[in-house]
Amino acid sequence: MNKIRVGVLGAYRGKQMIEFCCKSDNAELVAICDKNQELLDKQKEERKDLDIAYYTDFDEFIKHEMDAVVLANYAHQHAPFAIKAMKEGKHVYSEVLPCQCMKEAVELIETVEETGKIYAYGENYCYMQSPYEMRRLYRAGKIGELEYAEGEYIHNCEELWPDITYGERDHWRNRHMYSNFYCTHSIGPIIHITGLRPVSVVGFESTMTERHLRVGAMSGQFGIEMITLENGAIVKSIHGDLYKCSIFWSLYGSKGRVECGREGAGLSRDEVLGNIYLDADEYSGEYSKKPIEKYMARDALTDKAEKFGHGGSDFYSMYHFIEKIRGSKDADIIDVYEALDMFLPGLFAYRSVLAGGIPVAIPDLRKKEVRDEYRNDTTCTDPSVAGDMLIPVYSKGNPDIPDEVYESVKKKMSGAKY
Repeated sequence: MNKIRVGVLGAYRGKQMIEFCCKSDNAELVAICDKNQELLDKQKEERKDLDIAYYTDFDEFIKHEMDAVVLANYAHQHAPFAIKAMKEGKHVYSEVLPCQCMKEAVELIETVEETGKIYAYGENYCYMQSPYEMRRLYRAGKIGELEYAEGEYIHNCEELWPDITYGERDHWRNRHMYSNFYCTHSIGPIIHITGLRPVSVVGFESTMTERHLRVGAMSGQFGIEMITLENGAIVKSIHGDLYKCSIFWSLYGSKGRVECGREGAGLSRDEVLGNIYLDADEYSGEYSKKPIEKYMARDALTDKAEKFGHGGSDFYSMYHFIEKIRGSKDADIIDVYEALDMFLPGLFAYRSVLAGGIPVAIPDLRKKEVRDEYRNDTTCTDPSVAGDMLIPVYSKGNPDIPDEVYESVKKKMSGAKY
């Protein structure tokens, strides 16, 4: 098969996907779209020897002759763009997040089903070396049936805030990202490792802190989801802007435990993303005292992936998307149903928060009769989508942040564009 022709929406977060297409032997970059002309001009200069079309208007971009589209735009706006792209006959790679309300989730699933186009969710943390190796180990039965798991994605973004929000009050990170919204980095790998569906959740929201208020963010500092999976296993997910950064996953099964390294233990980021600690018995109840297996996970693509962002995971997620389009049966993408299994626990965790912390069922949108219940549910924090179902970004009410805060943040911009 010829190379897959790819267009990328979002010239900053999309840089890694652009780079993949330019270096790959199975894909070709044919178009880039971004509302920021400066970013387009920078790409034009860097890639002046390549035949690439540049657009500031998505509706014009999507008409370009190409096979697939990468969506690397604002996190709360992916679903409408994905739906439009698939209806124009394009396969879609959607960087996080898949949608922002249930109405969009239903429309997204039904567009995939109606068009037959490939939809791949770009939750790159699933493809980092350690969780991806955990997936191989779990599917091989090394720790038995999952009983409990933890996932955490802690990223103190205060220093980055000027460059990722531009001092805009209505930027999605300030105005739309409630505490449980950005959840798939912590939840996603556990879902992808085990293949188990979440069925209920209890949500927790941290208090408002000075660190958020001084950069203009309206949500609580972090969110927690306590999720029950279809086999009865419990998952604890935590994500947000605690002061010290951490990425970590640990899974306990009926035969043992597997986990990655921790930055707090003195490991480098590469070691955290690649180290595996396996403490498991051959049979449940064996209770052996054999040493914990410790090693750095690697596979046939590691050398190629290491040059790409997020521990090489940006390479893997794109590689599998392109190979899926090319017809490979071994291509490991996150399809639309699994994408929502990763996202809905956060969405319904916040409904749990708003309801006082009660358990809330997570719907299985694979079933049409379930989708019908949510077809008109626009509950979210975006006024342009929610209508009369608008909810606050912070459960106790959106804080009143003075304009001076955003003006101060804007002055601290370094010139980078996210």
